[in-house]
Amino acid sequence: MNKKGWILTILPLFVALGLDQITKFWALGFTEGGPTWTEYFGIVMHYNHGAMLGMFSDLPPLLRIVSLTTSGACLVFVYAVIQFFLPENVMKLRVGLSILLGGILGNVTDRVVHGAVVDFIVLRYDTTLSPAFNIADAVQWVGYALIVYMILFKGHLIWHEDNKRNKVWIDPKYQIKYSIMLASVNLWFSLIFGVYSYTFMRVMILDFMRNGTVSPSKYLTPFLAILVLLSIMFSVTLFLVGRFLSHRSAGPIYGFKRYIKDLKAGKTYEFKLRNYDEFKQLEEIAAEFRGLHEKVNAFESKDVENKNNTDVIAS
Repeated sequence: MNKKGWILTILPLFVALGLDQITKFWALGFTEGGPTWTEYFGIVMHYNHGAMLGMFSDLPPLLRIVSLTTSGACLVFVYAVIQFFLPENVMKLRVGLSILLGGILGNVTDRVVHGAVVDFIVLRYDTTLSPAFNIADAVQWVGYALIVYMILFKGHLIWHEDNKRNKVWIDPKYQIKYSIMLASVNLWFSLIFGVYSYTFMRVMILDFMRNGTVSPSKYLTPFLAILVLLSIMFSVTLFLVGRFLSHRSAGPIYGFKRYIKDLKAGKTYEFKLRNYDEFKQLEEIAAEFRGLHEKVNAFESKDVENKNNTDVIAS
């Protein structure tokens, strides 16, 4: 997808997030004098310590804030992966995902800044009141609607029936092997990060119990510094691993393309791959190509020889 397509895809995310945060900032100042009611809705400040419509609000504060905030960060990763693999012609689905994530991140931002989600809109009909919600909650439903619409009515654009690669496992042995490698790398990172987080938290709690209340920066600053350092080290390592593993796949393909080019130019030789290369079956295919090429050359040479003999007899 081109640059314009990516801008149109990602822009709704920031629009939804910005609109949510602006309206919450306005509501925090507007409701200082108390709730304001009209016939059909009210502006009533409410801090939601759970997820949408108060879900998970009964969890302990530490577990609730950390788990819900971390889930938001995880969704950003999932969103990026989905956007990367989606076809280019499903813009409504892409926009729906962006709007949905923008709404989610709006509430995640509240948890980071305020420790709870800022809700301020209450609908009412006669004596019936709706749960308090905010713009982030509202735009999420817009995102859901676009996603459901595309899946139900435009599913053929997402999963092409004539797509020759509609099977998930094209080369199961090769795909499973590298999927396991990626999962193993992630497992190692999770293990390293888990040990680091657990150790840091244990030391922090013990220090807090001995010395009492201290500035949060005493713990947060070194924690973030070491986390950034670990992330950079892991990213560099993963980049090098990716370069090494991709060489096992890209190398044979590059070599095979060069071999075919040489074969067309009249250069014949045995195509061999390294022991650790993937796609070893290319050696057999190359041998078949070489044999076919030699037969064609022999046929053309014989045809030229017959033609020359005919010309001699005719003269």
